[in-house]
Amino acid sequence: MNRLLVLLLVLMAGLGACKKSADPMVQYKIQAAIDDKIISDYLAKHPEDSAKRVDTSGVFYIIKKGEEGSGNDLFTSSTTVTVGFTGQRLADGVVFAQTTNFHPSYTLGSVIRGWQLGIPQIKKGGKIRLLIPSRYAYGPYPQDSVHLPANSVLDFRIQLYNITN
Repeated sequence: MNRLLVLLLVLMAGLGACKKSADPMVQYKIQAAIDDKIISDYLAKHPEDSAKRVDTSGVFYIIKKGEEGSGNDLFTSSTTVTVGFTGQRLADGVVFAQTTNFHPSYTLGSVIRGWQLGIPQIKKGGKIRLLIPSRYAYGPYPQDSVHLPANSVLDFRIQLYNITN
């Protein structure tokens, strides 16, 4: 009987520990730290990229001299942007999405948060590279249609062809 009681107590303690580790906020913070380390390690190995951080988000951007674009367009969540892009996983460089001759248009409010923060850093005709932590991309949700695992840190190279408000 004592063994059964001890076993029940151990089992209940184990379930309580599992519940704590399943806390979404704890998981979010753990993944944020992992993502931030992946990006900071990459930037340390590539100081020539001169990356800048978008506010406090953890999204970094790189704009080469002369590739800022021109104009003074205002970006809102309803702004439509026409872009060409290549998306790859930062960790291994595997390309998961790419445009070629077709340049899609998106409403800025409907794209991943990393794009919402990064694209306004350039103007029409500009080119930008975005290093996006998973929390500003697809988070813990795998994108099976493009073979993108959950919690992928992304590297996008984007050219902004047009802006419509």
